Amino acid sequence: MELTNDMWVVIAILAVAIFLFITEWLRVDVVALGVVVCLTLTGILTPEQAIAGFSSSALITIAALFIVGGAVLQTGLASMIGRRILGIAGSDEKRLIVVIMVATALLSGVMSNTGTVAVLLPAIVGLAYSAKISPSKLLIPLAFAASLGGAMTLIGTPPNIIMADALKAANVERIANGLETFHVFQFFDFTLVGAPLLIGGVLFMATIGRRLLPDYKPDIEELTPDNPQELMDSYGLNGNLAYLRIQPDSKLVGVALGDTRIRRDYDITVVEIIRSNQLRPVAQFGKQRIMIETAGLTHIFPTAQTVLHADDILVLQGQEAAIRNLAYSHNLSFESPPEDTKETLVNRQIGVAEVVLPPRSSLIGKTLRQVRFGPSYNLTVLGIKRPGASEPPDIKKTTLRFGDILLVRGLWHDIMALKKQRSDFVVMGQPETMIDNTNTNKAPVAAAIMATMLIILMFEILPLVTASLLAALAIILTGCLTMDEAYESIDWKSILLIGGMLPMATALTEVGLVNEIALQVQNSVGSANPRIIVGVLFLLTAVLTQVLSNTATAVLLAPIALQIADRLQITPYSLLMSVALGASMAFASPVASPVNTLVLGAGQYKFADFTKVGLPLIVIGFVISVIIIPIFFPF
Repeated sequence: MELTNDMWVVIAILAVAIFLFITEWLRVDVVALGVVVCLTLTGILTPEQAIAGFSSSALITIAALFIVGGAVLQTGLASMIGRRILGIAGSDEKRLIVVIMVATALLSGVMSNTGTVAVLLPAIVGLAYSAKISPSKLLIPLAFAASLGGAMTLIGTPPNIIMADALKAANVERIANGLETFHVFQFFDFTLVGAPLLIGGVLFMATIGRRLLPDYKPDIEELTPDNPQELMDSYGLNGNLAYLRIQPDSKLVGVALGDTRIRRDYDITVVEIIRSNQLRPVAQFGKQRIMIETAGLTHIFPTAQTVLHADDILVLQGQEAAIRNLAYSHNLSFESPPEDTKETLVNRQIGVAEVVLPPRSSLIGKTLRQVRFGPSYNLTVLGIKRPGASEPPDIKKTTLRFGDILLVRGLWHDIMALKKQRSDFVVMGQPETMIDNTNTNKAPVAAAIMATMLIILMFEILPLVTASLLAALAIILTGCLTMDEAYESIDWKSILLIGGMLPMATALTEVGLVNEIALQVQNSVGSANPRIIVGVLFLLTAVLTQVLSNTATAVLLAPIALQIADRLQITPYSLLMSVALGASMAFASPVASPVNTLVLGAGQYKFADFTKVGLPLIVIGFVISVIIIPIFFPF
């Protein structure tokens, strides 16, 4: 095999891209855009070819499905469905594993895997508490079921859509050459093989797998709570706060909170400011203003710009000695907590939530002070939980790691804003249901739109891209999401990754590398059973998925699978299906998939726990795929 200069250039660009994907020195979307630029500058592709990926039907479909999935999450529909299904789980460990995995797989078949796990995780930890079972026995099954469920439908995961789009692209070329076209994958084609994989996975986890799962038994207060009030209790905040009143002669009067240096000098967090009987202007005639005095208490979420008044009550979190020093040096008096403390610390405007740092978060390796967390996100970090740590890390000094769980407090809208930054944060639960004027009344509408889209796809009434765009448009027109919310629900990092890596697949074909790889496979296999190729592609995809994005892996291997099928003169369905299923085998490490990272902290898992349970499941998936795929998709 003699490589041309163009081949070496493409190999070099691909090798650098893979290296950067693995090391995460740059964001994956930046790397993908770099690939586009390099392929253009080197003359491997024309500018038109290099940007063609951004107009592919696969990319448009995935973007539209993000909008539909965003509506399912934001209207609370996913949470309603999940809780109803989990209501039948009971308290037996084996039954819990089966119900959780089946329920999760059903949801992840029609919405994002990460969204499914984020919504169900708090409820499942609550089930573990009720059944007196360690969460570590249930959360790996939750994460693995999300990946298996995504493999069961055409829209369940991006690699499936990419395989269907690869067949469409191949058909265009076959029509030009006067050849018979291939049948494009339909909605339930993946279910034929995905369902046996799910059944095998559920049986394994309910029998052998659950014995391999660790049995970490955290204290009750360490369990992930089911609502914000329980969350406050779990961090010991409701009973571990001090209330100090600012005296009229205190030097804090008239000073903006950010200028008081309370956090820096005393390591104390101002959780809330309680202000009573304010004078509020209601009318003005010339220079005369009419003022009224408001009754009761006003609860203010503190920001750096909040100006402190005499008689304000500061709700503080910190060491008792530091709080006493602050009170003494600034003339503050201790007060009893107001009767409605719990209701005001968490309400319809202000609340708390846990956020997990995923593997590619830009906060990793930095302290909260270095990233200026408070000013940047308008939120206060009240606590940090770290998987495997016996003591909570110091909020002020600790260097953040992937898997760290931050307890943040602030306006619900600011907490929701973290959901837009998927590469940096994964927000646990559904804070959107706590916001006033939430769209929960649109849940039936979102359900109807989703059901209609599924029916259209099942009966092949419209192509996938058309049906998904129609559903996304209906979501916006019916008010399930605003246009801004629709934009925010799209994972733009994934969109840029797909649009940037599709040209690499084109380049591999253009310079002849795909053909050379297929030729080498043909010479190696000869007349051997094509099942061997199915198995090799499955394992190659599964291995790459542990270190690369499953989407990038699928984009790179799809054209190779097509060319191998052409060389061996067999239909491409079985080879493409093996790539799609292998891309869903992200089980062997906590960084192989975002869903694994989500459960890492809540389950107190170690890296080896995923490997110990995940590798046997990959082997089971390999055996099932090699047996089942050729039955439903003959060569």
